[in-house]
Amino acid sequence: MNPADLLSAMKRTVEQLAAYNEMAKALTSTLELREVLALVMQKVSALLRPRNWSLILQDERTGKLYFEIAVGEGAEALKGLQLNPGEGIAGAVFASGVARLVHDVAGDSSFAPRFDEASAFHTRSLLAVPLVARERVLGVIELVNGPTEPGFTHDDLTALSAIADYAAIAIENARNFRRVQELTITDEHTGCFNARHLRAQLEQEVKRSARFRHPLSLVFLDLDHFKSINDRHGHLVGSATLKEVGDLLISLGRHNLDAVFRYGGDEFAVMLIETGTEGAQVIAQRICEAFRGQRFLRAQGLDVALTASVGVASFPDHATTSTDLIRAADFAMYAAKGRGRDGIAVAEAPSAEGPPMEVPFARSGG
Repeated sequence: MNPADLLSAMKRTVEQLAAYNEMAKALTSTLELREVLALVMQKVSALLRPRNWSLILQDERTGKLYFEIAVGEGAEALKGLQLNPGEGIAGAVFASGVARLVHDVAGDSSFAPRFDEASAFHTRSLLAVPLVARERVLGVIELVNGPTEPGFTHDDLTALSAIADYAAIAIENARNFRRVQELTITDEHTGCFNARHLRAQLEQEVKRSARFRHPLSLVFLDLDHFKSINDRHGHLVGSATLKEVGDLLISLGRHNLDAVFRYGGDEFAVMLIETGTEGAQVIAQRICEAFRGQRFLRAQGLDVALTASVGVASFPDHATTSTDLIRAADFAMYAAKGRGRDGIAVAEAPSAEGPPMEVPFARSGG
């Protein structure tokens, strides 16, 4: 090796060691998954300079793989795609836990061309390493087309494997931390957020809405004649019904925008970010229609119809504090119930005499 090549190799080694040291310090300083992923993205781009690259994780609920991070030409088209373990080179790396360096994907039978077709990108060389923590594969880091030809080298494979080792530990720690947090804010029966979290989140969102002059709405709903399900089939079946209701409401929400809460008993709430009264009424109507079209408890061999009485209140139209917004939505929901159930009522604007008297926190529905 001539002096210039030796100096270049030494410089690269020093840069890698510095990057690893910096990454180790940074990744152990945070338990926020978003910060961990941003740091991984920064280090991969700076150290290896791939044309395109992605961080693929496994969805713990479905088992499928998805693109958590996608960087480069056509990357936006990949973010909505999923793949099965074993599909494509990345899927094969995930399934086997063994890294792959492919100089020419055209000669590799594992290569899945549908991702190039979706992104209008041409993959030539590819480097994929598994993210392994506690002997469990969490995902894959995949680099596509190196900064120069002929592409990636075994040195790149070594460097990426080291980054993946740090990243996998950090991702696992962040996920465990998030699970612990979720236990304190989640209702154990339905998987929805609990009433304590509703009050905390709503207070924050009211402040944010006031600052940026954005509307905020709260939809309250009470299940009609729910007590008859408990009386006829028992409380275990009643709990199963509440779980199905929670799943239905979550499926109707806008991803990362709406939050569903179990308020108490058979009452639920949906917080609608940056949504005014008119938009909230549309969503409330969608909820009522979804209940009318759903049959519950089929997994238990039953076929139960269920409807809901829904109340809508918005900031700042009907309330200017989080407490008053809950109260206004709650009173509107009772107005809908008083009109015959299976319908929607919108809160009235506050009168000069002040808000109505507060009602009890949790009640049994009917």
